[in-house]
Amino acid sequence: MILAAGRGERLMPLTEKLPKPLIKINGESLLERHLKRLKLSGFSEVVINTSYLGGMIEEIIGQGERYGLTITYSREPTPPLETAGGVVKALPLLGQTPFLLINADVWTDMSFSQLKTSTNYPHLILVPNPEYSSEGDFSIDGSWVMKADKNLYTYSGIGIYPPSFFSHPTSEHQPLGPLLFTAANKKLLQGTIYDGQWFDIGTKSRLADARKKVNILNAL
Repeated sequence: MILAAGRGERLMPLTEKLPKPLIKINGESLLERHLKRLKLSGFSEVVINTSYLGGMIEEIIGQGERYGLTITYSREPTPPLETAGGVVKALPLLGQTPFLLINADVWTDMSFSQLKTSTNYPHLILVPNPEYSSEGDFSIDGSWVMKADKNLYTYSGIGIYPPSFFSHPTSEHQPLGPLLFTAANKKLLQGTIYDGQWFDIGTKSRLADARKKVNILNAL
């Protein structure tokens, strides 16, 4: 599942008439890059949740034929249902086995093929804290993800989740972060550190930085 329902407030006015997942880096939209890499990694079915300018996403991306994928859309109201709320709504489309969850607004060179394993716990991909997030989200001990006084890693927006993790929503509009922090405190969260290229495209300055660095990478 790709989370693509956000409005992208911090990227205004870029996202006034363009949904954030369709913003391009090196001539390729964030969403299209994910889809192509999912196909290369052996995935065949993708669920995309939409809300803000969701019709534009569906018109441009289509049903997945050009990517060799089958794409199903989970349409949400405006405002959208937040990250966990969006997954809860999409659960009937996701089946009974653990699924890969990706934020549309990240760029990475990670291969998703290593993320096709089954797990009884959520398994997060963590990255070293970027400059703008020195406080981080989590620490890690072996394969267990936890909260600590000093957290050296940030959740990448990529992880594997068993459907049961979302089986007891507390509200319709529900963010994912609090659920993850609670699971970490109960030692019910696992993870892996990724040291490759990863960018969060959350603000105009981060977008500019990602575009610059990706262009440099492509020139090497």
